[in-house]
Amino acid sequence: MGHRPELLTAAVAGAVLALGSAATGPVDGWWPGGEAKAASFDCTRARAADERAICGNRALEDKDVELATLYGLIVRVVPMGSRDAIRRDQSAWLIQRGRCGGSVACIRRAYDSRIGALRQVFEQRVVRNGPF
Repeated sequence: MGHRPELLTAAVAGAVLALGSAATGPVDGWWPGGEAKAASFDCTRARAADERAICGNRALEDKDVELATLYGLIVRVVPMGSRDAIRRDQSAWLIQRGRCGGSVACIRRAYDSRIGALRQVFEQRVVRNGPF
């Protein structure tokens, strides 16, 4: 039985609200919210070309926050045995994003791909196992 996209969206929204959408500290080096940060990381400390490109582009900042929120949610709610693989995948993705340098198009594609992958993880490991 497949899940309808609106149910997945409702499940994500409910889970974010349940866990608190404004975290006050880092989650594995990510800032999913909190103190007026434009991106999920502190833009005043952005040194790498990809980070500077994200901080200079509102659409990329939004994708960064979306990804960080989804990632932070997943690592909090998936079983402990799954977290290490998700963290390794995230680290590998950060290296891949870094290879984009300052290319906005490349960074956008990297975010779209990772957000899609994380949504699949959420669907398969959270929504399908929950009482949604």
